Amino acid sequence: MDKLRILEAASEVAPFARTGGLGDVLGSLPKALAKLGHDVKVAMPRYGSIDPESFNLTPANIEFAVEVAAKPHRCRVLHRRDQKAKVDYYFLENDEYFGRDEFYLDPKTGKDFADNDERFVFFGRAVLELAKRLNWSPDIVHAHDWQAAVIPAYLRTFYAGEPAFANARSVLTIHNLGYQGLFPGKRFSILGLPDKMFYAVTGPYEFFGKVNFLKGGIATADWITTVSGRYAQEIQSDPDFGCGLEGVLKERSGRLTGILNGVDYLTWSPSRDKEIPYRFAMANLSGKRQNKIELLRWAGLPVRTSSPLIGMVSRLTDQKGWDLVAEAADDLFAMNLQMIVLGNGEAKYQQLLQKLEKKFPDKVRAYFTFDDGLAHRIEAAADMFLMPSRWEPCGLNQMYSLKYGTVPIVREVGGLADTIVPYGADGDKGNGFVFKEYTAEAMLDAVKDAVKLFAGRRTWTKLMKAGMKADFSWDASARQYVDLFRRLTAR
Repeated sequence: MDKLRILEAASEVAPFARTGGLGDVLGSLPKALAKLGHDVKVAMPRYGSIDPESFNLTPANIEFAVEVAAKPHRCRVLHRRDQKAKVDYYFLENDEYFGRDEFYLDPKTGKDFADNDERFVFFGRAVLELAKRLNWSPDIVHAHDWQAAVIPAYLRTFYAGEPAFANARSVLTIHNLGYQGLFPGKRFSILGLPDKMFYAVTGPYEFFGKVNFLKGGIATADWITTVSGRYAQEIQSDPDFGCGLEGVLKERSGRLTGILNGVDYLTWSPSRDKEIPYRFAMANLSGKRQNKIELLRWAGLPVRTSSPLIGMVSRLTDQKGWDLVAEAADDLFAMNLQMIVLGNGEAKYQQLLQKLEKKFPDKVRAYFTFDDGLAHRIEAAADMFLMPSRWEPCGLNQMYSLKYGTVPIVREVGGLADTIVPYGADGDKGNGFVFKEYTAEAMLDAVKDAVKLFAGRRTWTKLMKAGMKADFSWDASARQYVDLFRRLTAR
């Protein structure tokens, strides 16, 4: 089969910059595509928090101007070649737009940077200018989320006649429809696109008087993907999931596909995890018990190995189901269980958890930070992992949990529904606990079922091992992307 030239463009790529699933995916998918024999290059901003020396970034000797809001802005390019993975990473540098440690939020105000539209217009144009200067013609330009969603429109307009993109097809992947890139309508001119793309009745960028970057990307991309099959259906059919774009997505349903994210088992596997005190495997689970004891002692909680420990690693937002936890808190902690939470987000949920720590000092601990090492230790130590999401495009923690023998308790939405089979519902295929209705009562019932089953050690161990056998590696997902890319380039 012919080798594809694939250009991946995203605002986050692990380990250089990440806030969640987007960064994790871009840390793994390019490597999986390259492993299948394709020529993969990745472009991302060089934020101020990315230290060139620490990551061994070197000047690419490429510099050019990008026009944003009718003004030229210089772009310098840094490069890193991952020889083992055979992937090239390019970092687009502009001090005015990206010389900040934060990616999206202004720490002074706690709100989005006021110039985020300019910043990611610059990024989108710079990605395509980079490809031209590399004398490298991509077959696929793969843009991720709203921050890169201007790229498909630019390929159809400014770069339509460029020889470098004569055969290029654009793919837009939506990782979370809840973040769309909304800006005041009067700022549309910043994009430099024809007025009809906003002011016409069917203008792809117009959204209730505002500019919507993601909507424009959906309308102009050659193909759209989301990060699970279930989520692809939900966002077309249900306003609760479509976030106002369900109609636009339905119109493009013939070019919309769900491809489940994968897991990097080199990083997330209890038998090789460098972040956990005790490694373990399915054949010998003693290390998991030791990790639980270690984490409980570290957290200052009483060691109760006969009580299940529930882990949560999550943004503290309504989307993640924290309103259900708030409503059910007293009933939840009346059960024989303990909980350790890692995450940050809305102040009201931090305050809730602080109150719960005081009310149930022997049962709850919460840590309001981003700590990748602690996230690994929670996965390795917990008996259960709670994800009561209102919506969940894919979710990764439920897949991490399965590999660590940490039984997921999830709501039946998005990627959670695609990966977790209810215990007892399908013979021996069950690997977790699932509730359907978005209510505190439904969540509590699922937790009660899990706590009850935990008392039966033999049955519980069988359930743990069923999850540990699951394989959600990137190999299958990457092959689905390649199949899609080939169909597009053959058109």
